Amino acid sequence: MSTKLKVAFLVTSLNPGGIEYYLLRFITHYQGEIDATVYCKSGKAGILHEKYETIGAKIVPFKLSFFNFIAYYKFYKELKRNNYDSICDFTGNFATLPLFSARFAGIKKRLVFYRGSSNHFKEDGLRLLYNNLMNYLIPHVSTYILANSKASLNFFFKNKWKDNSKYEVIYNGINASQFLSEDENLRNELKIPVDAFVTGHVGRFNEAKNHKTIIEVAVELCKKDSKNYFLFCGKGTDVFLRERVEQEGLDDQIKLLGLRKDVIKVLNTLNFFYFPSLSEGQPNALIEALIAGLPFVASNIEPHLETIPKSHHKQLIGPLDVQSALKKIIKTKENNTFSKSLTLKEWAIEKYNPEFLFKLFFEKL
Repeated sequence: MSTKLKVAFLVTSLNPGGIEYYLLRFITHYQGEIDATVYCKSGKAGILHEKYETIGAKIVPFKLSFFNFIAYYKFYKELKRNNYDSICDFTGNFATLPLFSARFAGIKKRLVFYRGSSNHFKEDGLRLLYNNLMNYLIPHVSTYILANSKASLNFFFKNKWKDNSKYEVIYNGINASQFLSEDENLRNELKIPVDAFVTGHVGRFNEAKNHKTIIEVAVELCKKDSKNYFLFCGKGTDVFLRERVEQEGLDDQIKLLGLRKDVIKVLNTLNFFYFPSLSEGQPNALIEALIAGLPFVASNIEPHLETIPKSHHKQLIGPLDVQSALKKIIKTKENNTFSKSLTLKEWAIEKYNPEFLFKLFFEKL
């Protein structure tokens, strides 16, 4: 008889993103101890489907829309039939109805894990009413409410979560030895000179990642010096930024990589990391850049203030501040001592140790 913990995880899909990579790393870490089933609430799996199956996770597309109560009844029957030990939904307030189904199915441990610090939908009266109702009900149907930043709990629950054992912040964990196992870079592949100074960003193309500001910095930086290069890595960047790059005639210096599976090679190619997000839960890409030993500048939003030690908060600037970003990047390029002072590799490896952080999550399950 299997002694593995039988867990149902709920995500929107398995397309690349912070949630999906976090869960992939977590299940991999506990591969011999968790019997994981991942339900995709969009009704579709996604690009990371095969990676999850490789580590033994079962993938079940199961469409759960807001008002389809027949679907939630079917989901209740699905949970009842599988007799899970615990369930964790990563969709924030929209975990309420799935966890309500789980409660009736007799699942004793019901977790919701908030992975953002803002609403990720177009706000209008009806949607906000529904969202507020789900937010009110979620503490009544869950046994634990987790988040990957204090900023997230502050946004969704104000001061209600403080001094309440039901709520807990669990930061992202990254296995540095696995992540840093590759030491190759992409300079030859991308035809970037050895003596070029390369700045980069990693993140899918969407409003929260602030590509509108990033492309302005990239264009100005590359126009200043032909030895300045900029890499964009992330789904959609190769599509939505193409026209601007071509208009500026900077195809040789600004590289649009789109979605890459070899992010560590991208980071190994860089001299500097730029991350001016407008909103985050906890920035996985920024943490990976720190672990890779890159100097950085990022936006001064609350999740970044939590992620970066106070000694380096001077590297956090307004997300729309193009000129401050340029000054800091150029200063790093021209001042090797300053560049070295921005390296937080050892600190980040210890701070985001998965042995400790994943254990916190595992114990809740």
